[in-house]
Amino acid sequence: MIGTIKAPHIYLPRKGVDMSKYAVIACDQYTSNLQYWDSLSKYVGDSVSTLHMIYPEAYLETTDNDAYIANINKNISSYLANGDLVDIGECFILVERVTSFGVRRLGLMLAIDLEDYSYEKGNKASIKASEATIVERIPPRLKIRKNAPIELPHILVLFDDKEKSIVEELYKNRNSLEKVYDFELNKDGGHIRGYKINNTKEVITKFDALFNKNNNGLLFIVGDGNHSLATAKAHWDLIKKDLNEEERKNHPARFALVEANNLYDEGIIFEPIHRVLFNVDDEFINELNKISKGDFSTYIYSSKTGKKAFKMNKNAPKAYKEIQSFLDEYMSKHKEIKIDFIHDEDELLSVTDKNTNSVAIKMPALTKDDLFDYIAGDLVLPRKSFSMGHASEKRYYLEAKKITK
Repeated sequence: MIGTIKAPHIYLPRKGVDMSKYAVIACDQYTSNLQYWDSLSKYVGDSVSTLHMIYPEAYLETTDNDAYIANINKNISSYLANGDLVDIGECFILVERVTSFGVRRLGLMLAIDLEDYSYEKGNKASIKASEATIVERIPPRLKIRKNAPIELPHILVLFDDKEKSIVEELYKNRNSLEKVYDFELNKDGGHIRGYKINNTKEVITKFDALFNKNNNGLLFIVGDGNHSLATAKAHWDLIKKDLNEEERKNHPARFALVEANNLYDEGIIFEPIHRVLFNVDDEFINELNKISKGDFSTYIYSSKTGKKAFKMNKNAPKAYKEIQSFLDEYMSKHKEIKIDFIHDEDELLSVTDKNTNSVAIKMPALTKDDLFDYIAGDLVLPRKSFSMGHASEKRYYLEAKKITK
């Protein structure tokens, strides 16, 4: 495990930047809610902001992709040249996030070696995907990353620390640490504080000890941002082809910036990820109802019929596998049908009401029990099986790291 974790040079905005306008929610949230992003764009305006350095997925089908990406890279280069982004040195950052729901979540910003990560079945990597990776989703993301000077992660990785020996201990001593930010997040994101950790070697030693103690071959599993990390890996694999062994050792693209969270942090709450299908007809609903079986009671919903009772397997991983397998097979024969993955139940119903000929499927929540053993056993959950918190609780872009020389 030694070498898997690296202390990165972290970039934050210069003093004077409006932090509430600088930090914005992960690009893969509110994908069917253009109003959210349009409202955010109006609020941010021309201020220095991560909004100008990311590509909200809600806009992917409505904008010129190449032009949008070119503008992203132009903005990043401008921010770096003008000193709007500042290197605060080689460090970790202890993150304290209190959401609008009053839930506190602790995390640690650090870099991980992409050589120790894999989403391939049967791999022996110490960092694994928790959910199935859709390789077709990597190329569009790779296009965004290809010429970007920095990365802004919304990746959350989980580690198994029942005794709370790392992040929680750092938090106890937070008053002795330099506070690098402390502000209110926009759009009901809650409040966030960051503390600079200079003694990174001691923290890495603790992670080494935890890895050896758990003895399951796993240091981290990906909780959020699975496809973003897979894209970072694909990007590195392309770059390293043209590097010699010595150049590969410390190339910035080899190490991905992530937020590491203890699985047993009280703020880590698994929320379900619901499904909404667009352009469906009565045949689809009839076929969907045929697989309504099991001991878990939920519902499907449309604006025409309202909520209708639906049964699923009470084992959440099996329920996701059965439902997603049905949807994948049906959609392969009906190309007109589109799918979106919605994190909040209210958002699910709202999106469905706004789109005629759409059907929502309310999904169950995954439990934490045996998650690491499940992944260590060379199994992956079906894609989009769980979310860590509601949509507004997702990671906001804040810390950055260079991925070019």
